[in-house]
Amino acid sequence: MAKASTKELSFERVTRNYNRRMFEVLGPIREIELIAASHSIRELSRLQKFYGPGRWRKLKGFATVKLSDGTIKQAEVHWYQAHGIGKQELKIKRFLD
Repeated sequence: MAKASTKELSFERVTRNYNRRMFEVLGPIREIELIAASHSIRELSRLQKFYGPGRWRKLKGFATVKLSDGTIKQAEVHWYQAHGIGKQELKIKRFLD
């Protein structure tokens, strides 16, 4: 897959749900890579219906996350993003430590 960006992405104090547990991204997301774009995204029609039309991309990266129980871990995170709409549906895919 092609790299989406070599720079870091910062989710400012983003809190999301992980398996019914809330988590917060601490600091920037590193090593961002493009997973899929446009019609390669299986969830494209749902994203367009829920958030609106746009040039949707699915991305992944690595971040430090704080879980609801206070545990801080390194994790691989995935999310969808479209120009003019922003980052949506951030989720933890796996823990690295």
